[in-house]
Amino acid sequence: MLENVQVIQEKGQNKFAVIDFEEFVLVKELLSNAEKLEDYLDYLHIQTVKKQDKSTRHSFGDVLTALNMTL
Repeated sequence: MLENVQVIQEKGQNKFAVIDFEEFVLVKELLSNAEKLEDYLDYLHIQTVKKQDKSTRHSFGDVLTALNMTL
């Protein structure tokens, strides 16, 4: 979201941001719906934690194999 933004400057300072209308509608919808905004913020938090976490991840299949289990 908001990956294609045009910034308009005035006297060397960022003054306005121009975004795609579809993105504007999405942002407006997120900001007007507390539940959707909370879900989006949770999603962003999870993405941040994933980037910081350097531990090894294992697929479900790998775990089953390591435990000698099948489904």
